[in-house]
Amino acid sequence: MKSTVSFAELKRKRTPLRNINIEHRERLTRVELFAVWITEHVGTMGFFALILLWTLAWLSWNIFAPRSLQFDPFPAFVFWLFISNMIQILLMPLIMVGQNLQGKHSEARAEADFEVNKQAEQEIEMIITHLENQEELLHRLLARIENDR
Repeated sequence: MKSTVSFAELKRKRTPLRNINIEHRERLTRVELFAVWITEHVGTMGFFALILLWTLAWLSWNIFAPRSLQFDPFPAFVFWLFISNMIQILLMPLIMVGQNLQGKHSEARAEADFEVNKQAEQEIEMIITHLENQEELLHRLLARIENDR
């Protein structure tokens, strides 16, 4: 009988599962969403290929094109260096912000997982207690049946 009260109490305490991914996304501002998007996309092979192709095209054009059409003379490539540095300067803080936000998201997911695991552990303990009580009752019933024979 004791376990029935505990089950009711456990059922009353049960909270619906939260989707921490949705909650985290809803709390982000547009700038933070942009930083996360940049972080997720800059670290891909697609972005690497884009930068590589852009660099090869830029350098090839300014080495092999007719002198009158070259706009960033070999060997200095000053304009290419300037643009490359600007991309790096702008991407670096955005990536760091995105990584910080992803870290906070990971911490929130870990906390939500811990809560779910804690709740599951309590429920499992209650089930085991209930099963032990049922086993004890079955043993008593069997003992009674055997005594009545």
